[in-house]
Amino acid sequence: MTQKKAEILLAAVIAARATSLLFSKIAMNGMGIFNLLAARFLMAFVLLAVVFFLAPLAVLPRRAAGADEPAVPTPAATAQPAAAAPYRAVWVSYLEWEQVDFSSAEAFTQAIGTMLDNIQSIGATVVLAQVRPFGDALYPSDYFPFSHLCTGTQGQDPGFDPLALLVDAAHARDLQLEAWVNPYRIQAGQTPALCGASPARLHPDWVRYTDTGAYLDPASADVRQYIADGVGELCARYAVDGIHFDDYFYPTTDPAFDAADYAASGSTRTQDDWRRENVNALMELCHAAARRYGVRFGAAPAGDPEQNYTLQYSDAARWLRQGTVDYLMPQLYWGQEYIKNGDASHSFAQLAAAWAALPRAAGVKLYAGLGAYRVGAGDGSDAGSEWFSGHALADQLALLARLGVQGAGLYRYGSLFANSGAQALAESEAEAIKGVWQG
Repeated sequence: MTQKKAEILLAAVIAARATSLLFSKIAMNGMGIFNLLAARFLMAFVLLAVVFFLAPLAVLPRRAAGADEPAVPTPAATAQPAAAAPYRAVWVSYLEWEQVDFSSAEAFTQAIGTMLDNIQSIGATVVLAQVRPFGDALYPSDYFPFSHLCTGTQGQDPGFDPLALLVDAAHARDLQLEAWVNPYRIQAGQTPALCGASPARLHPDWVRYTDTGAYLDPASADVRQYIADGVGELCARYAVDGIHFDDYFYPTTDPAFDAADYAASGSTRTQDDWRRENVNALMELCHAAARRYGVRFGAAPAGDPEQNYTLQYSDAARWLRQGTVDYLMPQLYWGQEYIKNGDASHSFAQLAAAWAALPRAAGVKLYAGLGAYRVGAGDGSDAGSEWFSGHALADQLALLARLGVQGAGLYRYGSLFANSGAQALAESEAEAIKGVWQG
């Protein structure tokens, strides 16, 4: 029992006891034995009445002080895949959206219907739909302008809500829909052209630049809260089954990128450790935001654990260990036969085994991202031709099952269903995947 409940019940008992003593005193002052019995009967009635009316207050829901929403519990993995369905995902990226007709709700619905039917046909259960690619959105938002992918111009309303149609179409096919968010990226190079409602225009002090583009500043507490508020908005307004982050965390190792922020922070940590704490803080905020709505939160970091830690300042092993995510799906985009200059450390088998060996908090799931985009293209290995076999991805799924990895995602949709450079291979891969996922 909570302290608040105990206090309410104690008050009920004290009130009843005080009433009991009062009636006893009246009865003993000359009322006689009959009246004494009547008084005691009345005392018992009053006691029951007080408890009856006050006790329900003890089970009223608590409100967080000064807040309209419940207090956020300590981050821990809780949200689980709907109906315990196996996690078999396909990424749909902004590269796919570039090929989709957004001219009307009807045209968009038809296009995504074909995509979702194809995804369902191979036995997938989850769609990872990129809905926040460049600090903009494929839905009306209080925080981010409409994406340029919808109309060709950032901030221009397409006249319908693409995400709402996506969620409905996915669920109609018994597919789960996760909202894929790129947390920091604003531009890749100079793309897209930014509108006045872009966070980069509204808050220019939040933005940092590199040779590769513009990014929200990971060191800013305001930025972290803004991103987390955007996650909360998605969970509150849409029946999404998850929030999914990719591997775009710190965009550079250059100390000058945030040297001023680091100096101003007064941190006693090294700059590298300070950067990792900035990313950890964002992940904890966003996990908490998703948890308020019972929505799972996961991430797909780069495939090499050490490179995550040293190059992107994302301590993915800690997220697994501490339950900062509900699942982790590292991008293992190399083949089983991969070897480079005699080094096989990036081979699919070695990386998958390394991730599987990491400690995980109770309830945290480990999945693996597979590089469907390698089909017909290869992975740069000095040996092996598995990406030209027509069953490389199915073979990798079989290995994951033997390692106890609990699910997988395929990057990306177009590599399997719109691969003009290796159409026959892609069709063979899709059929082989179907054989594994549908048995």
